[in-house]
Amino acid sequence: MIATLDTAAAATPVMLQTAAEARHRRWCNVRRVLLVRLDGVSGVLGSTASFAAIHETMPWSQSTLLTAPEAAGLRPHLQAIDDLLTFNAPWTAEGAAALGAEPATMRGDAEMHLLRKLRRSHFDAAVLFSATPGGALPAALLCRMAGIPLTLAHVREPAHGLLSDELLDDGLIQDDTRRQLALVAHVGMSTTDERPRLRLLPKDSHHIRSALQQAGLGFGQRYVLVCPGGGVGRTSTPAAFAAAIEVLLRTWADDTAVVLCPMPGDESALPALRAAMPSRGQVLPDVGSLGELAALIADARLLIATDDLPLTIAAAVRVPAVVPEDTSRRDLILS
Repeated sequence: MIATLDTAAAATPVMLQTAAEARHRRWCNVRRVLLVRLDGVSGVLGSTASFAAIHETMPWSQSTLLTAPEAAGLRPHLQAIDDLLTFNAPWTAEGAAALGAEPATMRGDAEMHLLRKLRRSHFDAAVLFSATPGGALPAALLCRMAGIPLTLAHVREPAHGLLSDELLDDGLIQDDTRRQLALVAHVGMSTTDERPRLRLLPKDSHHIRSALQQAGLGFGQRYVLVCPGGGVGRTSTPAAFAAAIEVLLRTWADDTAVVLCPMPGDESALPALRAAMPSRGQVLPDVGSLGELAALIADARLLIATDDLPLTIAAAVRVPAVVPEDTSRRDLILS
């Protein structure tokens, strides 16, 4: 459970409600808000429901997303974002690796450049999304140096002057989308649809449907999409994926095909998977963009994956998704 850092532990419900109303009133004066999510594509997608909550609660505001360069390709697919900035954050593994390739004489230049840009933008508020409670504090320091008056983030302990509003995270909420929704709810932002959001582009859908037919899929034929590759904390062998496919095809007992789309870097898993799986498998040409992957998932009957990226996209495009070990769930496989 997530608890607030209101000072008096024995505060009455009326006092807590008054404090919540005061926070909400302050945030409702916001016109320009900076949304910070620096840990990659999956993290940004997991925060899109919270982006929508801010937009729906304050439709008059303009939102700018500050994210890692690898997530810049999401820009056409984000519905509640007006502008996007990229930054290699040195407190993330990917950002540190990118900055580590620069000459030592340039150390700190990226941070100073971002700081000047944030100052010129005159943001009224910043919401700092992160995967861990302490992950937002470096960004909080940048926001303070940029003069942003309202800042909100999860914390493990009080951040004192770094944040204007903070939410104590005790680690009990594991789902990232729910964690970020709880964060914005702390300042009165909410949405009626708490699922991730992603805009599909017609050109991506057209390309994928053509690619499916070229790969041998019949026009309008239903398929289960398999994205082999290990996710953080979740790995499955080719044999486990093949067993899951066998369960699905036996349960459906129709002409549903199997489409394989390995995640980047996991293409080596394909030969073993194809050798173990039923003969109805189809291998697609390379998926060239995040939008095409989203379109591929959107048309699937069901997704089997372990990586966070396709699983989050499936939630955004409203497609049932399972990890290989969950194909016994009849509520999904009988859809």
